[in-house]
Amino acid sequence: MGSVKAILFDFGGTLDGPSHWLDRFLAQYRAAGIEISRGELAPAFDHATKTGYGATRVLSRFRLTDLVRFLVGQQIEYLRASGPEPVRQMIANVDGKQRHRIVEQITMSFVRETRAGLAENKSLLASLKNRFMLGVVSNFYGNLDAILDEASMGKLFASVADSSKLKLFKPDPGIFTAALKSLRLESAEAAMVGDSLDKDCAPAHRLGLRTVWYNAHPNGRGDSEGVADFTIGTLAGLNDINW
Repeated sequence: MGSVKAILFDFGGTLDGPSHWLDRFLAQYRAAGIEISRGELAPAFDHATKTGYGATRVLSRFRLTDLVRFLVGQQIEYLRASGPEPVRQMIANVDGKQRHRIVEQITMSFVRETRAGLAENKSLLASLKNRFMLGVVSNFYGNLDAILDEASMGKLFASVADSSKLKLFKPDPGIFTAALKSLRLESAEAAMVGDSLDKDCAPAHRLGLRTVWYNAHPNGRGDSEGVADFTIGTLAGLNDINW
């Protein structure tokens, strides 16, 4: 197997912190006083995500705060119409101003956490850039370049594969192929780092990339055998891999 010349990263749950966005939204909902389980929030999260993918023309202009506010607003509207009964009642019993305050609280807390996660990983990425080309492969909303630039991280990456721009969504192998093509590399010359076995590691592994599962919270969600070549608990663990 050839030497690794580039490392590709997932964005949400990888570059911005060690938790899936659904889990981070869940924590913020509970902090806002909305008692809801992960399974109950998941349909609202999926609805907002899919709606965002269909609104690329608008969202492509958004920076982080506006993007998160859009997603939370979509989640709240879904929960008001189709959420579990206690949550529907809770949202129905507050007026528009209070609902707006809830959206803003969840949004701003989520944004602060995201910015902190990006800032924490920035120095590591800068160090890795001395040894590898870096790229991002993410299911996103057409504005990932802008989000990275806003965090003063855009110059760290030689390639940014944003699914909504490419019209290719992980686990479609085409999005990984597009990233490799932009870097002018063969699959054996690159590694993929992500927190999802199904969307990050499995498709990249099938293409021949080296794969790294970012499993910051081991909880039995998935078997990495035959899918991930390495498993790390923090992104700093990349420094310990013998590529």
